[in-house]
Amino acid sequence: MEKLISIKEAANMLGISHWSLRRYSEEDIKPIHTKGGHRRYKLSDILKLQGVIEQEKEQSVALYCRVSTGDQKKKGDLTRQKERLVDYCVQNKLKIEYIFEEVGSGLNDKRKKLRKLFELVSKNKISKIVIEHKDRLTRFNYNVFEFFINSYGVTIECVESVLPQSFENELVTDILTIMSSYSAKIYGRRSHKNKKNENK
Repeated sequence: MEKLISIKEAANMLGISHWSLRRYSEEDIKPIHTKGGHRRYKLSDILKLQGVIEQEKEQSVALYCRVSTGDQKKKGDLTRQKERLVDYCVQNKLKIEYIFEEVGSGLNDKRKKLRKLFELVSKNKISKIVIEHKDRLTRFNYNVFEFFINSYGVTIECVESVLPQSFENELVTDILTIMSSYSAKIYGRRSHKNKKNENK
């Protein structure tokens, strides 16, 4: 009789989440349901799927490019950054599957393209993220981002270890943007409070 394993054991073998395994099971493998309603998988099916996932991940690289302002994009900084990453991947024989280009502050963790990148990570669609510098991904708490990404078996590769001369200027711009945003919120609250007091 063929050996059956639990969903937890299967997910651990494949290095994916339970939800990802459910998605794969709908497309590639059929789970066996026990009398108690538990899912079990044939070990042979998981071993086959393991080979498929590893093959997919080996070939899946995502590039993430970012500049802080629209002016930088107009000057061609974003395009040149992308070209440098593409050249790097070509030289190192890395197959590019996804390219994300974004204009936004490195202090903003709600960037749309960044979230799409994280979706690929959580769905085990990529094996590697290539960026120019750590600050392209985030200004602060890089270790937290790295821990999250690595937990899915995905690695981050930085093309340059030394930050560019424009780093300080971009950082100042990011901080001023945050200060301006908070100042506007505080001013708005005070204005609303004053109007309430006037109407009393």
